[in-house]
Amino acid sequence: MRARRKFLRVFPGGFRDETYIDWERNYKWEAHRRWEESLGKSAFERLIKEKKFGQIAAAATRIESRTNLLFSFEKMALRDAVKSPAGAKAFALALFEFLHGSAAMPERFENWVEAVAQLPRRKTRVLTWPLITVFGFIAQPDTHFFLKPTVTREAASRYGVELPYASRPSWPLYRDLLAFVRQVRSDISDMRPRDMIDMQSFLWVQGSDEYPD
Repeated sequence: MRARRKFLRVFPGGFRDETYIDWERNYKWEAHRRWEESLGKSAFERLIKEKKFGQIAAAATRIESRTNLLFSFEKMALRDAVKSPAGAKAFALALFEFLHGSAAMPERFENWVEAVAQLPRRKTRVLTWPLITVFGFIAQPDTHFFLKPTVTREAASRYGVELPYASRPSWPLYRDLLAFVRQVRSDISDMRPRDMIDMQSFLWVQGSDEYPD
């Protein structure tokens, strides 16, 4: 109830509030729309068959770059990691399998983590929770949650849940995160959250300094 009150104090109209849509939802949904146009499943599959891995990597980084989801050092690390043909190919193939592969989600997630861990790096590591989760969130907001660890864990703590955490992404921790988000979504179902964009925004309001109590 405290979480609900805080969100509605900031956005009295809830998830249909005009200010909420302007501040929190529109740019994330616009990133998803652009993804569907450039890297929807059929387009993504065609680009892979044509071995246009650099084009895939460029499109993905360009779509993400127009959001404020990743820190600047993560954006730079990703751009560096996919600059080379080998990096772009590894990134493109692993991302497609994560989003559209036939294996079970635990295997797909762990394979994605391992692929990102192996990408070329310069000054900054590429393997962070935000970078691992941002493309699933943009591409499939009905399924995947974007994790900013500090803010999300603070939100969970205020909600009365201590999320297990390690700096290296892993399926068990992501599974626990999704379970927590499903519980919150059930608790606020009468507010009619549409997808993980609404859920990420709801929890962001709870844990971010942008929205003080």
